[in-house]
Amino acid sequence: MKIISCPLELKEYLKGENNSTSFQGNRTIGFVPTMGALHQGHISLIKKAKEQNELVVVSIFLNPTQFLKGEDLDKYPKRDEADKQICKLSGVDILFFPHVADMYTNDEVTLCAPKVRGYVLEGNSRPSHFNGVLTVVMKLLNIVTPTRAYFGKKDAQQLNLISLMVKQLFMSTQIIPVDTVRESDGLALSSRNAYLSPNDREEALKISSSLRQASAMVVKNILDSKEIIKEMRNTLGDLEVFYVEVLNRDFEQLSHVEIGNTIILVEVRVGTTRLLDNIWL
Repeated sequence: MKIISCPLELKEYLKGENNSTSFQGNRTIGFVPTMGALHQGHISLIKKAKEQNELVVVSIFLNPTQFLKGEDLDKYPKRDEADKQICKLSGVDILFFPHVADMYTNDEVTLCAPKVRGYVLEGNSRPSHFNGVLTVVMKLLNIVTPTRAYFGKKDAQQLNLISLMVKQLFMSTQIIPVDTVRESDGLALSSRNAYLSPNDREEALKISSSLRQASAMVVKNILDSKEIIKEMRNTLGDLEVFYVEVLNRDFEQLSHVEIGNTIILVEVRVGTTRLLDNIWL
């Protein structure tokens, strides 16, 4: 595994790989962007990238522009050496490990999230968060120029906005959604799970329980969104709820579940930690 920190060096290296006399034509490149603190969810993205591409690039970059003032940038889990070992054992070809100064200057061109879709749900309580997400993903996609880039379905709003950006800006990368990976008790894997105390973790199980409740209702042909949201909120109990929503794949509100076109999303605070989850129906 080759580790590169300079964006221009990575671009030149990938150009050299494609121009290698040992390979005819351009290699397909699978790209997995991360902020580090890797877990099985990230490994599932890497595995999918390896299955579908000839070269796999992973980036580890804790992007400061997507954190608002007072958020957890300074305490976000960092396990650099462990992350490098995980990437190596997972068969990653190139690990892109830039520093902030490699990625940003003092006078930046930035992207703005859509005025509606970027400021609902998580964007409502974290205004400008998705500006930072889209800006860094645009930079990373321009550096790597991957054939395919892999994102988890757990961050459904992020996935939707990145897919929208790629479509609207006529970019050539294919965005590949990958299913959420969960612990055996149902808790969706997240780097921020490291913040949870044992009691917090027990409380966090209400999130996946609420989604199972929603799924069970749909199986019984109870499709009314208000009914589903009411039961989910009952299951979430006294957790601080940011939102529970039933939306279509374009992130528009639905009065009733539409099978094959629905995402049910929830975000709560457990202790001091924000956690989000969803199911795709």
